[in-house]
Amino acid sequence: MEESQEITVNAGDIARFADVGRAAVSNWRRRHEDFPQPVGGTASSPLFSLSEVTAWLRGNGKSFEVSLGDLVWQRMRTTVDDLRLGELVGRVGAFLLFLHRDPGGWREHGTRSLSGDPGARPLAELVADATPDLPGPPGFRLEDRTLIRLVARLAAENGPLAAFEFLCARYVEAHSRQLSVTRDDVAALMARLTGGHLRDGGGPVLDPACGVGTLLLHAAAPLGQELSETNALLTAVRLLLRGTRARIVAGDSLREDGLAGELAAAVVCDPPFNERAWGYEDLAGDPRWEYGLPPRGEPELAWVQHCLAHVRPGGLVAILMPAAAASRRPGKRIRGNLLRAGALRAVIALAPGGPDLWLLRRPDGGRPPSQLLMVDASEDLSIVESAWRAYTADPEAEPPGESRTVRIIDLLDDEVDLAPGRHRPQQGGMDFARDLTGALDRFREVSAALPDAPPALETLAERQELPTTTVGELVRAGLVTILQAPPKMTAGSGPVPVLTAEDAAAGAEPSGGTVFDPALVMVRPDDVVATALGAVRVVEHSGAALGPQLTLYRVDPERLDPHFLAGFLRSAEASRVHPSSSRLDVRRARVPVLPVAEQRRYGAAFRELTALEDRLRETAALGETLIRLGFDGLVDGHLRPCDQRV
Repeated sequence: MEESQEITVNAGDIARFADVGRAAVSNWRRRHEDFPQPVGGTASSPLFSLSEVTAWLRGNGKSFEVSLGDLVWQRMRTTVDDLRLGELVGRVGAFLLFLHRDPGGWREHGTRSLSGDPGARPLAELVADATPDLPGPPGFRLEDRTLIRLVARLAAENGPLAAFEFLCARYVEAHSRQLSVTRDDVAALMARLTGGHLRDGGGPVLDPACGVGTLLLHAAAPLGQELSETNALLTAVRLLLRGTRARIVAGDSLREDGLAGELAAAVVCDPPFNERAWGYEDLAGDPRWEYGLPPRGEPELAWVQHCLAHVRPGGLVAILMPAAAASRRPGKRIRGNLLRAGALRAVIALAPGGPDLWLLRRPDGGRPPSQLLMVDASEDLSIVESAWRAYTADPEAEPPGESRTVRIIDLLDDEVDLAPGRHRPQQGGMDFARDLTGALDRFREVSAALPDAPPALETLAERQELPTTTVGELVRAGLVTILQAPPKMTAGSGPVPVLTAEDAAAGAEPSGGTVFDPALVMVRPDDVVATALGAVRVVEHSGAALGPQLTLYRVDPERLDPHFLAGFLRSAEASRVHPSSSRLDVRRARVPVLPVAEQRRYGAAFRELTALEDRLRETAALGETLIRLGFDGLVDGHLRPCDQRV
């Protein structure tokens, strides 16, 4: 690619940069004859010159700003077509790993390579020497010197890891139909469940269908295999940039097991669902099918047995399964054998319609359990860990909350139906009446406060223009300090409470735990905490460590009100750079310059709006509980219709 080649953008990119909808971009094209003409693409998806669009928008008084991260991303999209975009992200990742491991080498040798110095080593050799542990040859053949320099600037400003995470997020967003990425909250839950199982101080954790590595990010000794060579490379770079020694291989795990003979301490897996061409004919006599040959239409049961074959005796497997896998008739024989052997320990419903989380333990010669744990966590994932801990402590005891144990002998019928919804705990009349009354009283209490919840706000005849500064300027002036959790944190249980991203988003108490480490960032009252997805909270209590994927803004309270800062960080004006464009650019978010007394007035309004948001969330959750209890009560005979409202 020539360095002079223009960076191009599509209509969606323009809308994101200008903070408008795609319809607005279409209107600009129709209504303004001077709007830039397409320079490429197709009639249905035209591409425009970024410099021309920038000049037109600024000439028409429209706010338009492209962050350095987005500038890199758009340069990459201009360099190759979408089919090769993942390969280019992998090449850039290899370069970022080189910068991470040898930043001085880039300054000393890399710039000479780009300058055409005949005495300098080629950049490809420098990168290859610094990244020998990447899966397969990285094939670093970047010819776009402008892109290389932009990537180096991005790494210098934000660090190689943050730079690569930004590019990975953009890549996943651009290929959301082809890439299946595990939900962050589910991935964190699986990491905590398997991490807590490793009582012997740890061991390798395997993901045999690792995708872009989401399930392995918290593993201390990750092993992985991935069908796509590109995604295997992305996984390896993500892990190595975190300082984690990783072994990731490319290939089809079921047909070409690249880790044959490896036994992990635990296995986590989010396999491809409903993949009919999984190798049924080729693998009919495979020794992994200890519990039965998986039917042609049940590839997920092949993955379950593959995972069990790769875990040590007594080791835990956490695998996501489609909800139908718990009851499909062709798989009942294997489900029954898993139950009889004591391999399957829990089935957890994570969301209506799936997926479900199956927890299995490879038999180690001990006495198999007589009970299977069933958990319906579709409304609250936080109940899973307490139910699992109670079950592992005493499989015969009834676990707490929306969970129960079911006798395995009762499940070994003609259906072997393991769907948690079919085995919901049956409440006695007094228990049901107590739950319904309590939920109704709490719903009335919370909803009664809603009409008075909004703060007093005055509508202005004309928009008020306030002088602004940026978060970066506030940092330089000493009003704000930005902190993040250490890159490596021992997740799971521990004496030090951890504020997680899920806690911050929900305004909940710290739910995580870790061991003491001097590098931990301990939150204080009035700290502002933001998640990568844009949730912003002001912390009220101390004593917890800042969790991964959170950014902390510690303010000087004499000069800056924390609620004032939090409100503007989550505002529509800031959303162009936080979070929709990534936390890489949050320093560019704009904040009004106001006296502290006026800041506190704004801060009080923002605080009331946040409290209203929390009440609405609680009211919605209570309403869902009332609806569920109403349906259940009418169906099972605890309720009947009457003429008077309760």
